[in-house]
Amino acid sequence: MRNRSVAADIAYVAVFTALVIVLAFFTIPVGSAGVPIVLQNAAVILAGLVLGGKRGLYVGLLFIALGLIGLPVLAGGSSVLAKWPGPTIGYLVGYIVSPAIAGLIAYRAPRRNKGGMTAVLLLAAFAGLAIQYVLGAAGLMVRSDLSLGAAAAAQVPFLIPDSVKMVAISLIAAAVHTAFPDLRPRPNQRAHKDAALRVTK
Repeated sequence: MRNRSVAADIAYVAVFTALVIVLAFFTIPVGSAGVPIVLQNAAVILAGLVLGGKRGLYVGLLFIALGLIGLPVLAGGSSVLAKWPGPTIGYLVGYIVSPAIAGLIAYRAPRRNKGGMTAVLLLAAFAGLAIQYVLGAAGLMVRSDLSLGAAAAAQVPFLIPDSVKMVAISLIAAAVHTAFPDLRPRPNQRAHKDAALRVTK
């Protein structure tokens, strides 16, 4: 049973990582800082909303790891290795942290109350987005020598499109959890798994 669970987790992480990479082909250049509007930032948060904090973190880590070995996983066909010394470093770190935090919040959403579930997913999505903005601004301050005000202002062009994306992925995540309720383990399922592991040990 545990092997099947691990295999499923690996498959989920692989599928969402592939989705994030594919969305590199959709990008809109904007802003003076050279940071484009992309769908990848929404995709990594969606991974957290759907898969939870732990598996969402793995998606972010795998995505960055593939980019660090030189694969063209970023918008414009760039690799993380090429972008790491640049001003977008904070956003790249955000790709790791944001799905983990968003997932931790999302998996506390009520199961049977669809309105409540969607509300918590929205909160989780915007929390993940806020993390990306904060880390992105920090990266701009360090690598582009921008002031705090200038780094914060650089996020403004993204507010409306990113907000639309957060609403969209929250609705998608709510639909996924409604259609596949077992994707999120129930508390009693976790207890049974822990008990089974103790017995096997």
